[in-house]
Amino acid sequence: MDLTIHTTALPHDDPDAAVAFYRDALGFEIRSDVGQGRMRWITVGPAGQPGTSILLAPPATDPGVTEDERRVVTEMMAKGTYGWILLASRDLDTV
Repeated sequence: MDLTIHTTALPHDDPDAAVAFYRDALGFEIRSDVGQGRMRWITVGPAGQPGTSILLAPPATDPGVTEDERRVVTEMMAKGTYGWILLASRDLDTV
């Protein structure tokens, strides 16, 4: 069986900074950008790899999340422990 990662989700608290990083620093394509202000769901992916996507989503926006849970998510994001992904490249100088 051949399995691939289709989509993974990562949190963002600044959609413009997230777009700048994935598009400008990593060269990813912006595939969709839905919402407005800080409430944007953005899908990015590596150029030439349409089957692999990363969903950049605002965390803790579900109305069922409590204020305490939102606080914990915000603290974890600040520490870099809320969501992560490993990317690999044979030659980082070409990325």
